[in-house]
Amino acid sequence: MIDDLTAFIRINTRLSPVPLVPQIRIYGADEATALWQKTEDELERGYGPPPFWAFAWAGGQALARYILDHPELVQDKYVLDFASGSGLVAIAAAIAGAREVEANDIDPFAGEAVRLNSIENGVAVKTRIVNLIGSIEPWDIIFAGDISYERDTAAGVSNWLEARAKAGTLVLIGDPGRAYLPREKLRSLASYDVPVTLALEDVAIKRTDVWCFV
Repeated sequence: MIDDLTAFIRINTRLSPVPLVPQIRIYGADEATALWQKTEDELERGYGPPPFWAFAWAGGQALARYILDHPELVQDKYVLDFASGSGLVAIAAAIAGAREVEANDIDPFAGEAVRLNSIENGVAVKTRIVNLIGSIEPWDIIFAGDISYERDTAAGVSNWLEARAKAGTLVLIGDPGRAYLPREKLRSLASYDVPVTLALEDVAIKRTDVWCFV
């Protein structure tokens, strides 16, 4: 068992460019199954959920690309990267000139991954390991990548994000059209062909959109 989260991440991942945004490098896993098992072993010690933080998921890559292509979107803004995982989207926002960036997740491993990845990319990102669903904190923009995997969780997150959008917060979702994405409430701003990990997805390239609420 490894108590040091930093050591766990450094031992079980390697620093690599993200395919769709190669100017950003993150600590990622080469092989999903082995890391999943190692993390499950650590879960017995109460650390948190599976290692979503160790992969550049399609929705996060699309959001990061969109941010870097449209830096004016985040410049001088207070940004939240919800369910941040590796911190990829938060790092992109910081690179693009956001005034303040918070990366939120419920997994302590993710918090440490965000810290390490931010350092490697030379940006400042705050981390918050807490459930923020329902929060009315005054972010200017909320980014959420790959949040539509599981029915109950997706519904709760979508309802909260829709409420935030109606209240005036800019909410952008990165998602390749997963089963529980509320498409009827969204419109696409951009589409990308995103290289993804075959161990996690059913294809090597996944068409992925950046969505906003209508």
